[in-house]
Amino acid sequence: MASAPNAVNAPGRLNGLARIVGASLIGTTIEWYDYFLYGSAAALVFGKLFFPKSDPLTGTLLAFLTYAIGFAARPIGALVFGHFGDRLGRKKLLVVSLLMMGTATALIGCLPTYNSIGIGAPVLLTTLRVIQGFALGGEWGGAVLLVSEHGDPKRRGFWASWPQGGAPLGNLLAVGALTLLANVQTNAAILAWGWRIPFLFSAVLVGVGLWIRLSVEESPLFQQALANKETLPQPPAGGAPMAEQGKEQAPMLAVLRHHWRDVLVAMGARMAENISYYVVTTFILAYCVEHLKVPEQTALNAVLIGSAIQFCLIPLFGALSDRVGRKPVYLAGAVGMGIWIWSFFALVDTRSFAMITVAVTVALVFHSAMYAPQAAFFAEMFGTRMRYSGASIGAQFASVAAGAPAPLIAVALLASYGNSSPISVYVGIAAVITVVAMLFAKETRDRDLAEIAPSSGTAAAAGTGQELAASGAGS
Repeated sequence: MASAPNAVNAPGRLNGLARIVGASLIGTTIEWYDYFLYGSAAALVFGKLFFPKSDPLTGTLLAFLTYAIGFAARPIGALVFGHFGDRLGRKKLLVVSLLMMGTATALIGCLPTYNSIGIGAPVLLTTLRVIQGFALGGEWGGAVLLVSEHGDPKRRGFWASWPQGGAPLGNLLAVGALTLLANVQTNAAILAWGWRIPFLFSAVLVGVGLWIRLSVEESPLFQQALANKETLPQPPAGGAPMAEQGKEQAPMLAVLRHHWRDVLVAMGARMAENISYYVVTTFILAYCVEHLKVPEQTALNAVLIGSAIQFCLIPLFGALSDRVGRKPVYLAGAVGMGIWIWSFFALVDTRSFAMITVAVTVALVFHSAMYAPQAAFFAEMFGTRMRYSGASIGAQFASVAAGAPAPLIAVALLASYGNSSPISVYVGIAAVITVVAMLFAKETRDRDLAEIAPSSGTAAAAGTGQELAASGAGS
C-alpha cells in the first residue's frame, strides 16, 4: 500500500507542519485555559460563591465535587468525538469541541451565585462543567492526532508533544489571570464580580482559536484511509455479499474488540500522570491557602513559575522519546514522581515561597517526562480508522478514575488525617500502577502510522487494519 503523503518529507512542507502544530497548540491552550480556570476557581472562590453555608474546607470539597463531575463527561465526549472523528475527520470535530468549551466557559462567567438564586446556582455551574468535560473529552485525541498524522515519523514524539504543551500553557494563563486579579483587586471585589472576568475573556480566545483551526488541512493519513475504504476490492467468489463486507464496524467496537489490552495500558499509563498533575497544580492551591494559611498569591505564583518551566520542557522530553523510545522516558517520569512526592509536601510545608516553587517545579519536570511522549505513544497504538477513538478512550476513561477524584481524595485525606502523608501514599500507588502498565507496554517509537491503515477485505470492513498482523493486537 502506498504511504500517505507526509507533511515534512519535503523541506518545503515544514511551514505547513508548523502551522498545524501552531493551530493545535493554540486550540488546546484555549481549551485547557477554560478547563483549568474552573479548577483554580474551585480551589479559591467557588466554595464561597456557590456553597457559602459550608465551612471553608467543606465548601472547597463541594466545589471540587462539581470539578470532578466534569471528568465523568470526558469519556462520553471521547466516545462521541472519537466515533465521528474516525468517520468524518479530525479537523471538523476539533472545531466543534473548541466552540462547545468556549461557550460553556463564557456562560460560567455570567452565572448568578448562591446568594442570588440559591440551589439553582450550583446546579447551573455543574451543568456547564459537564459540557466542558464533554468537549475536552473530544479535544485531546483530535489535537494530538492531527499533528501526529502530519508529522515526520522520525520526530513524531517532538512534534506531537507540542499540543501537550497546551496543558501547562493553559494552566499558566488561567493561574496568571487569577494572579493578575489578586494583584489589582481586593478579595471583596474578586468575590463580588472580578472572578467573572477570566471566564468571559474565554469568548475572545475562542474566536481566535476558531479562526486558526478553520485554516488548517485535514490529516493526510485520514484522507488516504477514507479513500482506501471507498475503493475496497470486490469479494472473492463465494464470499459474503458486498453489503455485508462493506459494512464498517464502529471504531469504538473495533478498539474494544482488537485493542482492549492497549486501552488498559493507556489507562494505566495515565494514573500517575493524571493524579499527580491535579494534586500538584490544583489541590496544592487549596492545601496552601486553607491548611497552611499561606497567602493565596504565594501558591498561585509557585504554580505559575512551574507551569512556565513545564511548557519549555515538554518538547524536550518529546524529542528525547524520539531518541531513546517512549517507554524509558515515561518510566523515568513515573518512578521520579513516586519518589519526589514525599519531598514535595515536605518542601511545601515549610511555607517558604522558594521551597514551594521548587517542589512544584520539580514535580512538573517528572510529570513532563510522562506527558510529553504520551501523545505519540497513544497515537502509535491504533490504526488510522480507529485512532481517534482508541487514543481518546484510553486517555479519557482513565481520567475518571485518576484526575477526577484526585483533588477530592486529597482533600478528604487531609480532612481525615490532618497531614499530607496519606496523599503522598496515594500518589505513590498511582506511580506503581503506571510503572506496571508501562512494563507491559510495547515500544511504539518505530511504528509507521501510514502502514497501520485498513487493509482490504473483511479486515478492512471490520476496521482491524494491518496493525493486527504487523504490530500485534495487544500490548
